[in-house]
Amino acid sequence: MIGREKLRVLIVAPERHPLRQPHAGGLEAVVWNRVRWLRSRGHHVELCAAEGSDFLDDDTELHLPSPRWLRARDASDTDFPEGHRRRMTDAFARVRDRLDDAETRVDVVDNHSLHGDPILWSRDVGVPVVTTLHTPPLADMVIASNALDGSSPHRFLAVSQYTARAWSTEGVEAFVFTNGVDTAQWRLGAGGADWVWFGRIVPEKAPHLAIDAARRAGARLKLAGRVGDAAYFEREVRPRLGRGIDYVGALRQPELAGLVGASSVALVTPVWSEPFGLVMAEALMTGTPVAAFDSGGTSEVLAGIPGTAVVPAADTESLAHAATGLVEQSRSGLSRQDVRDAAAARHSLEQRHREIERVLTIAAQSAMPDTELVEAVGA
Repeated sequence: MIGREKLRVLIVAPERHPLRQPHAGGLEAVVWNRVRWLRSRGHHVELCAAEGSDFLDDDTELHLPSPRWLRARDASDTDFPEGHRRRMTDAFARVRDRLDDAETRVDVVDNHSLHGDPILWSRDVGVPVVTTLHTPPLADMVIASNALDGSSPHRFLAVSQYTARAWSTEGVEAFVFTNGVDTAQWRLGAGGADWVWFGRIVPEKAPHLAIDAARRAGARLKLAGRVGDAAYFEREVRPRLGRGIDYVGALRQPELAGLVGASSVALVTPVWSEPFGLVMAEALMTGTPVAAFDSGGTSEVLAGIPGTAVVPAADTESLAHAATGLVEQSRSGLSRQDVRDAAAARHSLEQRHREIERVLTIAAQSAMPDTELVEAVGA
């Protein structure tokens, strides 16, 4: 880090879910850990996030409106209720005005929002903004990105090479900055007999295909996670439960890490363009092998780590075979400690946080020349 300067940082979170445990998904976990770590380093960190989030200060101008669904069964991880976009526009306008005030201005904005407005603060207010791209290209963000001019103090980071390439096709260039896992939170587990699937229970994560693969292999499977699409759960998941397939609900991090670490193999079943797939790195950190569909950035996350297998997306027969093979490898000598050590070398959160600390410092000090950014992210 340059000069170990204490920064004034505004972290902007996605507003769909509060930042608190049990985490709604990997994105929320990443941002939650970011706030916690930067504050532990002595930086003055303000959080702009949904009501009910941990770490929120009393300044209500930084409290974002979560979606208000008229009926619980309509709640979705992909859509928004009518009127929500207008509420978000108004909320972001208040934050922009706050940044334009000398008394409440910050050194840098660490942006994880899935809206375009925070991107434009670099142009409209002149505050340095670092935006991390956690998803495939989103129209609102692409439009805002392409509206920046050359003098805007803004740079993009992407969570995988795959994600960076996808945004590049839309004219948005990003440096690769992968996600990390806290080795203290995700400890080595002893393994066990059951298989595990964990994550958001939504169609694009396809836990029903993990159930089908476990059935093919005659394995017991535990599923953990928040139901993000109630209709999908009732249609595809609930009818498959029973006879060794159990849904244990949404677990807080310590309980979830314990479950994953006590499993023989983790199944990861994305059927969309997975930007990163934090659950893979989390499982590996406990020493649990991972069998995954080859979708999006999956192969990047697993490359070179023992105890991993990648199969064609949606191929449950191949997934069952690969998972069974990994269990056999564990029985015949594959070391869970070796799996964890390799995962820690690639995906340690402490290393990622030290890198982002350097990136934010460079952004605040020098409008971030590309040569310095490349050095800061270890590219």
